[in-house]
Amino acid sequence: METVILAVVIAVVVLAVLGGLVVGSRRQKSLPPPPPTTPDITAPPTEPHIGDEAETPRDEPRRTIEEVDLPGGRASGTAVEEPPAPEIPELEIPEPTEGRLVRLRARLSRSQNALGKGLLTLLSREHLDEDTWEEIEDTLLTADVGVQPTQELVERLRERVRVLGTRTPEELRALLRDELLTLVGTDVDRTVKTEPADRKPGIVMVVGVNGTGKTTTTGKLARVLVADGRTVVLGAADTFRAAAADQLQTWGERVGAHTVRGPEAGDPASVAFDAVKEGKEMGVDVVLIDTAGRLHTKTGLMDELGKVKRVVEKHAPLDEVLLVLDATTGQNGLVQARVFAEVVDITGIVLTKLDGTAKGGIVVAVQRELGVPVKLVGLGEGADDLAPFEPEAFVDALIGD
Repeated sequence: METVILAVVIAVVVLAVLGGLVVGSRRQKSLPPPPPTTPDITAPPTEPHIGDEAETPRDEPRRTIEEVDLPGGRASGTAVEEPPAPEIPELEIPEPTEGRLVRLRARLSRSQNALGKGLLTLLSREHLDEDTWEEIEDTLLTADVGVQPTQELVERLRERVRVLGTRTPEELRALLRDELLTLVGTDVDRTVKTEPADRKPGIVMVVGVNGTGKTTTTGKLARVLVADGRTVVLGAADTFRAAAADQLQTWGERVGAHTVRGPEAGDPASVAFDAVKEGKEMGVDVVLIDTAGRLHTKTGLMDELGKVKRVVEKHAPLDEVLLVLDATTGQNGLVQARVFAEVVDITGIVLTKLDGTAKGGIVVAVQRELGVPVKLVGLGEGADDLAPFEPEAFVDALIGD
C-alpha cells in the first residue's frame, strides 16, 4: 500500500515539473509587435463610437470663399487678385500705296525679265526673217499674252521695224516699250471705287476660287485702304472654310478694322448684310466682303454669289466686284475668270503671285478676256506687297533697264 502511494506522489511531482518547463518555454517566445498607433489611411473608415465627434451634417450652411483659408494661400479677408488685362496689340501703319509698285519693281523684274530680254534679243538680229518673227510670237505666247494680242503686237512691230530701218538698242527698247504699253492699256481707269459721291460706305465684294489667296488679298486690300486714310469694316462671308473668318479677323485687327462674322457654315448672305449694316452704323468709309470660292458647280456658285449680291444691294449697290486670280495658273486662270464673269459683274481684277511667274502676259490676256482692267497686283508674301497696278512700271519691269 505504501508502495502505491509513493508511486502516485512521484508521478504527481514529475507532471508538475514537466508542466513548469512547458510554461517557461512559452514565456520565452517573442510576442508579435503591437499594432501601429498612426491610423492607416488606406483602411476604410470605421463607424463612429459612442462619444466620438460625428461628421458635420451635409445640410449645414456652407461657408463663403471669404470665410475659408485656401491651402498655402492668402488669409481670409484678403482681396482677390485680378488677372492681368490682355494686352491690346499695337496697330500697324501700312506703307503708303503711292508708288508702291515702283518700290516692288525689282521683285517683278526678276520673274518677268525673260520676256523683255528675249524680245529685245530677237529684235536686235541683223536680219529679221520669218523664223525670227515666229520666235517672237512663241516668246509672247509662252508668256501667256494670248493668241490675238500676240498677233496684233507682232504685226505692229514688223511695220515699225520696217519703217525704222536701222535699229539701235535704244530705238528697239523705246519701240518695244511703246507697243507693250499699248497692249497693256494706259487709258483705263484702274482706281478701286470705294467712295461713292452720294453715300457711305463704299461696298466692295471680293470673289475668286479658294487657293488663289482671296482671303489674304481681302486683308491686304484693307491695309491698302487704311494706308490711303480710309476706315474699313470686313465681312467674313466665306463661312464654308473654317479658317477663313479667323484669318480675315487677324488681318483686320492688325490695322484696326472691325470684322463681322457668323457661325461656321452659316448663311454668307446674312453675314454680308450684317457687315454693311454695321459699316453704316459705324460710319466707316468702306465695307469689304470676302466670299466663298467653291467651284463645284457653276449653278451652286451662281446661286450663292447671286444671293449675296441681292441681299447686300438692299442696303446699296455694289461699287466694286474684284476677281482674285493666281497669276501662276496662266490659261487655267482664264477659265475660272469666265465662270465668275458669268455669275457676277466683275469690275476689276487682282492678280496675285505675279512675282512668282514668268508669264506676265496674263495681265494682257485676262483684260482681253473679261474686258475689265487689272487694278491690283500681288508681288510677294509680305503684308504690304499688294500694289495698285501701274502699266508704265509693269512694262519697265518687263524690258529691264
